[in-house]
Amino acid sequence: MTEMKPVTEATAVKAPVLPDAQTVLEVKHWTDRLFSFKVTRPQSLRFRSGEFVMIGLLGDNGKPILRAYSIASPSWDDVLELYSIKVQDGPLILKMQHIKPGDQIILRPKPVGTLVHDALLPGKRIWFFATGTGFAPFASLLREPQTYEDYDEVIITHTCREVAELEYGRQLIENIRKDEMLEELIGEGFADKIRYYPTTTREQSPKMGRITDLLKDGTVFKDLGIEGGIKPETDRAMVCGSLAFNHDIKAILEDFGLREGANSEPKEFVVEKAFVG
Repeated sequence: MTEMKPVTEATAVKAPVLPDAQTVLEVKHWTDRLFSFKVTRPQSLRFRSGEFVMIGLLGDNGKPILRAYSIASPSWDDVLELYSIKVQDGPLILKMQHIKPGDQIILRPKPVGTLVHDALLPGKRIWFFATGTGFAPFASLLREPQTYEDYDEVIITHTCREVAELEYGRQLIENIRKDEMLEELIGEGFADKIRYYPTTTREQSPKMGRITDLLKDGTVFKDLGIEGGIKPETDRAMVCGSLAFNHDIKAILEDFGLREGANSEPKEFVVEKAFVG
């Protein structure tokens, strides 16, 4: 008769580890619809600021549920920051909004995306057009040294329904302006190039209106003191938001004479085609 060995810590079956697992380091809830979180960065992950990765959790059936998330941290950072909605229908968002420090998530380390400097021709001024969590890739690019090496002026527009939904971006830009480490990394006075233009569409704020309308009627250019609007000779743009927003901004930029580019064929503007919440 075979002797039964007692179950010890050494012989016990360990709980399965998630494939491509990373550990949640920090979670911050900004509103009842928005939250950001930081996770460990795998040593093998190399990405360009502005790219996205597939992130997710295991579903109830034990299979991974993944979604595209733009990386909000810059390429030089030791950890990864993500910015997400938490009210969208779907099993992943329902689970993801409840993550806490110490939890594991799945991260597939194969970054891709069109919101990268390589996809644009040289210019003097760059526009970042965002709605909602579409701000995430620009949170990365606003802390990327190349942004300030390539451009004399960096304009970030962010349109949300309510003032609280702008808070993630507002605080990030405020922190960038006083970050001594960033100034040492990028260069003295780099933050003076940033022009922040937030708007709301429902709740009263200093600037009301959809950015698309404010571009069409010239309000943006008047407010920022830009004569002649957007010019293909000097202006470059990146766009990230809902599908409808992306389509509308694309049409506006094309009316100004800009052409859509890609990694393989740089032009004057690029649009992120991955779904953004």
